[in-house]
Amino acid sequence: MTERTLTAGQKTMIDLGPLVIFFAVNYFYGIMIGTAALMAATLVVIIITFWIERSIPPMPAITCLLIMIFGGLTLYFDNEIFIKIKPTIVNTLFAVALILGLTFRQNFLKMLLGRMLQLTDHGWVLITKLWIGMFLFLAIVNEIVWRLFGTDTWVTFKAFGIPALVLVFGIVITPLLRRHSPPSEN
Repeated sequence: MTERTLTAGQKTMIDLGPLVIFFAVNYFYGIMIGTAALMAATLVVIIITFWIERSIPPMPAITCLLIMIFGGLTLYFDNEIFIKIKPTIVNTLFAVALILGLTFRQNFLKMLLGRMLQLTDHGWVLITKLWIGMFLFLAIVNEIVWRLFGTDTWVTFKAFGIPALVLVFGIVITPLLRRHSPPSEN
């Protein structure tokens, strides 16, 4: 039996799909129905991923769990604050986890991405510190946007702004990744 895996493009579509659905449903029906749609779309993505790959990577699994928790709280209490603070809490938790990992000499990014990305030990530490900064930056920006702007602006930021910031961050650190790749064997 051959192993089936999602292509990079399929993974991107799966990652962004629930956010686009959240944005569209919020636009037409409001944040509560948008939150329910986000929860449903995220579950569908997890099911599709498991069906194709026969496993669920840790990050999507954690993200799904947190969407179910904060989305559920949003719907149960009929209060949009829970879905709005989810990115703040998630990004802060990721930053804290990476900090704790470095403190105890466990590089969680290397554990998570080491099969896909080859870096020197110094490179892993450097990239981890940059991601810690990025996660904290995203948490702060999320707080600013949901507190100072309306719900529709926050939803647009959540659906498009955060992925765009992460994409730009990935592009900016690419030369650093190359610089800290181990020398090739050729």
